[in-house]
Amino acid sequence: MPLSEKARIEVYIPDLPQQTYQNLLNALAQECTYTFGGATIIRELDRGYLSILGVRMQERVHLVTPTRLLPKTLRVYPRDTDALREAAFEALTKRQF
Repeated sequence: MPLSEKARIEVYIPDLPQQTYQNLLNALAQECTYTFGGATIIRELDRGYLSILGVRMQERVHLVTPTRLLPKTLRVYPRDTDALREAAFEALTKRQF
């Protein structure tokens, strides 16, 4: 498949005990399912990166990604990513009781 026809969306969610992060994970999985036809969640991954200060950092994350992105989906790509962004914002701003 030519590079112009490929698209990949991956969302990394910190693996933290706060309910907000679980809400975000669930909201993105649900939005991926309805928008793209499916969602894959890989839990408890180890991720490493360099901080701005050049210090090696490690964290645990969950990965959420749509199960399939078909070339025809690329025509509505901005609208679909807007739906993911709105689902994330709603999950993060939901009041916790």
